[in-house]
Amino acid sequence: MNKQSELNIGTLGHVDHGKTTLVSALTHIWTDVHSESLKRSMTIKLGYADAVINKCGGGDFPYTVSDKCTNGSAAVPFRKVSLLDAPGHETLMATAIASSSIIDCALFVISASETCPMPQTREHLMIINALGIKNAIIAQTKIDVVGKEKARKSFEQIRAFVKGSVIENAPIIPVMANKGINIDALLDEIAKINVPDRDVGANPLMYVARSFDVNRPGTLISDLVGGVVGGSVIRGTFKVGDEIEIKPGVVISQNKKDSYEPLISRITSLSAGSEHLEKAIAGGLIAVGTDTDPAFTKADGLVGQVIGKVGTLPDVTNNITLNYTSLNRTDIPKQAFKKGERVLLGIGTGTYVGMIDNVRKNTLEMQLNRQACIDKAAKISVLRNFGQRWKLSGFGVIGA
Repeated sequence: MNKQSELNIGTLGHVDHGKTTLVSALTHIWTDVHSESLKRSMTIKLGYADAVINKCGGGDFPYTVSDKCTNGSAAVPFRKVSLLDAPGHETLMATAIASSSIIDCALFVISASETCPMPQTREHLMIINALGIKNAIIAQTKIDVVGKEKARKSFEQIRAFVKGSVIENAPIIPVMANKGINIDALLDEIAKINVPDRDVGANPLMYVARSFDVNRPGTLISDLVGGVVGGSVIRGTFKVGDEIEIKPGVVISQNKKDSYEPLISRITSLSAGSEHLEKAIAGGLIAVGTDTDPAFTKADGLVGQVIGKVGTLPDVTNNITLNYTSLNRTDIPKQAFKKGERVLLGIGTGTYVGMIDNVRKNTLEMQLNRQACIDKAAKISVLRNFGQRWKLSGFGVIGA
């Protein structure tokens, strides 16, 4: 089995529908490690964990995340996947949208204890549709707190809700995540997902979803190590020893508009969970050790940045032109964009504020609140403010 995960699986769904509990059942890791997440009992930042899917003998559902089969024999490693736990609360939609740029498959979590769809259930399906994420599995959670008839009614609501969407034929798997019931059926569906073709020969590109300083307080200067960035390789191959460029980089002046300078660094280590790698390709979540000053990487300081070989990344800019596609939503006003309107943008794994400068049919010209390095193949999510709430209104691609 490969040391590196083959798939990124993103959990989406309404707040408190059991996404983190389900990820824990699959990986034995509780991904809400941030203090504010624990305090408020909800996911605030992206959580992620790796899962090794093992295979036993025959049977309808031969897959497990245990090292042992039910008959006591050793399970055989089959596939390694990475799970991203995205927040579901409406005010944190930008983080969920950011995670959609690095997932291969959606694990859409919908609770049987509430009517479907709930507000963020509806919005997350819009994200799936907008970004064309066709690989999806629907996990119907909390079936242990409702009766048989309500669970069946919930199942029918879910099937009706996704009808006509890109995931209308997605399997719906009822689970009791806190008791581990039907997790084997969920693993069986994950095992069926085909690994996407990876362009390993292209100029490498990585989106940064996390960054941190691994040095403990009081570490001697002579023992300090460089900052670590975590994220997903979108294409190409990175190797230990490669010289890399991180853009936009670090702020070098703070006038009316921040000015940035790219960080030039060298890869000192690559790892996927506890596995050390010599090279990393697209698929799974990767931790990249660098010789960058850890002051730049601590506390997610480089989230939203992109990494590539020196000289291969796009220029950074404050001004962008988007070819915009509107979502067909009945719960927000159908009103034209106005000059001076502010919008919230999900660019890669970063969140930006854009101010509209000009509108021409479906083309939006805008200024960003800070510089961004944007891959031209990326889809950019656009949120508008209605009644002091940010709502996903559509998406765009970089235009001429």
